[in-house]
Amino acid sequence: MTLVMPGRFVEPEVVATHFFLKEGDRVADLGAGSGFFLKVLATAVGGSGKVYACEIQKGLVEKLGEVARVQGLSNVSPLWCDLEEPNGIKIADGQLDAAILVNTLFLLENKAAALTEFRRILRPGGMLHVIDWTESFGGLGPQPSQVVTKDAAIALCEANQFMLEKEFPAGDHHYGFSVRKI
Repeated sequence: MTLVMPGRFVEPEVVATHFFLKEGDRVADLGAGSGFFLKVLATAVGGSGKVYACEIQKGLVEKLGEVARVQGLSNVSPLWCDLEEPNGIKIADGQLDAAILVNTLFLLENKAAALTEFRRILRPGGMLHVIDWTESFGGLGPQPSQVVTKDAAIALCEANQFMLEKEFPAGDHHYGFSVRKI
């Protein structure tokens, strides 16, 4: 079931403008799920760029491959990954210009370990773009006890050697911010 409420929930075409991706960039969608951001990311980095769709659920990894094939996104590589394990993301050290983490932070049990892994795959100065829920909304998203506030998420990133670059609007029920690997 897809909810269509313009301007209320995360719209990939809108929020991705805050990522400032360019032709040739290498980017990972960390916790890619069903591939909500694949097309916009693949278009942004162009034919010479690369999008890694990282997902822990093997069934979704297969689905991501099918989505990429059907949509003609030849620059997308689905990867089975564990975001919270050392070297659990099958990407070499310092390979990415950017990574996105959308509606996934609240799901991570070991957030510090995940941020260490994200740092590993980003190049020096690489960007991590975080979008997550501001609240538990009508049974969607996290339970109230799972919500990670924007301030707590930024503090967590800063405690793990990222520097806040900017905040951006991400919908009525989400926050968005970008941090740089330092």
